[in-house]
This record gives sequence, C-alpha cells and structure tokens, in this order.
Amino acid sequence: MSRTMRAARVHAYGGPDVIRYDELPVPSPGPGEVLVRQAATSFNPSDAGLRSGYLHEALGITLPHTLGWDVAGTVAALGPGVTALEVGDPVIGLVAGAAAEYVVAPVDLLAPAPRSIPLAHAAAIPVAGLTAWQAVHEQAGIGQAGIGQAGTGQAGSGARVLVNGAGGGVGLFAVQLAKLAGATVIATASPRSAEAVRRLGADEVVDYTTTPLPGGMDVVLNLAAVPPEQAAALAPLGRTVITIATPVDAPNARHFIGRADAGQLTELAGLIDKGELVVEIAETHPLTGLTELHRRAEAGRTRGKILITLENS
Repeated sequence: MSRTMRAARVHAYGGPDVIRYDELPVPSPGPGEVLVRQAATSFNPSDAGLRSGYLHEALGITLPHTLGWDVAGTVAALGPGVTALEVGDPVIGLVAGAAAEYVVAPVDLLAPAPRSIPLAHAAAIPVAGLTAWQAVHEQAGIGQAGIGQAGTGQAGSGARVLVNGAGGGVGLFAVQLAKLAGATVIATASPRSAEAVRRLGADEVVDYTTTPLPGGMDVVLNLAAVPPEQAAALAPLGRTVITIATPVDAPNARHFIGRADAGQLTELAGLIDKGELVVEIAETHPLTGLTELHRRAEAGRTRGKILITLENS
C-alpha cells in the first residue's frame, strides 16, 4: 500500500479554482474505524455549495477540507476493535472527505457494496440513494411499512407523486423508489433527461421547459434548485411538499437533508442486486476533473450521477 495519496481539497472558500489536488499521507484508522481504498466517489451539487462557503455553518467545516461524500471501495486496513468487516471487503458509505484515494470511515457507517454492478458505479448510491430513500419513505411516508405497502405517513401505496428534478442524481433514484412503493409517478425533466426518467418507471414525464407543472398531487418532491418564486409555486400542487433543494415557504412544505444510514444502504444494495433498482451513470472523470465539473455545475451544464474515479488517479 502506498504511503501517500491524492485528495481534492479546499483551503479557502471561493470559485472552482480553489480546489487543490494535494499529496497527503495515507491516514490510519482508529478504534471502530476502517481504511477504505476508494474505487470512486461521485459529484453532488452540494459539493459546489460546500466549496463556495454556503454550507460552512450548516456543516461546521474546518479548512482545509477534503471534498466528497460518497465512499465506494475496498477495506484496506482495520482499526482496533473492528470485527464486522475484513480487509478486501467491498463497501459503500456516506462519509465526509471521500474525494481521496483513501478514506477513514467509522465501521457503523459502511454497508456491503452491491455485487451486481462495478464497484466504482456503487459510488452513485450513498448520497443520492439515501436522500431519495428518506424523501420517499420517511418524509413522504410512501411504502413506509415496506416496499409496495402502504406507509404510515402522508401518502400510502397508490399516491400521486410529482418528482420535480427527476433527471438529477437523487431524482433518478426517487422515481424508481416511489414506483416500487406503488405510487403513480409524474416526473419533470428536460428533453435530454426524459428518456432515462421514463425508462426508470415514471408514468408521465413533463417537460418543465415548455409545460406547466400539474397539480392535484398527494406529494411533491422538489429535488431541483429553483428560484424562490418558482419554489413558492410548488406549494399549491400537492398536499405535502418535501424539498431537498430550495426551501418552500408554505405550511404544507418541509425541507430536509439526507443523513448517513448503513441499514438503508444495505436495503438499497439489496434492491440493486435483485434487479429492482438501476444505477444510472451519466459521466465518469478522474479526480483532477473536479474543477471543470464544478464550473459546469454552476453553469447548469451537468445532469444525472457523475463518477470521479480514484483508482490509479
């Protein structure tokens, strides 16, 4: 194992050019931790907010900070007291500092990676998959008692669900999970994303660039960063509005941020291995491609899940 690694870090907040590709010592896992050799991580829109400083207070970031949240790799070393995993096990997890060749992760945040897809592709799962799972099952209550069963929240199986921003990384998972739970899914997408959204199970695809969004929904999942005035217009469309992006100021709306959950990651991996959930990859880039990805994201020129490969980076 190498004694050094590359990591994408920010030493000061600012534009995409503040990203640096540092050579650092490979860290050692402490008690209850493991060292993961990364196959890949993925780009998330929140990475741009972190880099620019918008999320400083919310996340309590200390600079310099390594970017990335999606872990997908193999266990390279065990910290004291770790017995649940072995060296060589393929794992996934939502852990800060994932845009590096090696990541130290608490063992209780990791789950076995799905075996039916390439390990690098599994980097698309943690942030996007967990956020979609929690939006659909916990926040909206769709299939909360189990896939395909009525939930105990606002909407059970058979609910009409509008997924706004279905062509993004979270949206592609949310469409599938809502459909698996028995919902009727109406998805908004641009023409470039419409085919993928329809293929993944949306009952209806609305081109938001030309068509007004439909109302009469049980649940509206807002996964798109939109201007505040557009966000406000989402409230009358459904009984409940769940948003992970622009807050919606209305009594029937609530904002939430996805959290790490190894149990839910295990559920997601199981659905993938059973062929019930598909991982869609839009692009793949090396670690040093992050700077340009941040520029493109700020210009609105990215879509879907974008992988950052770390093996031999």
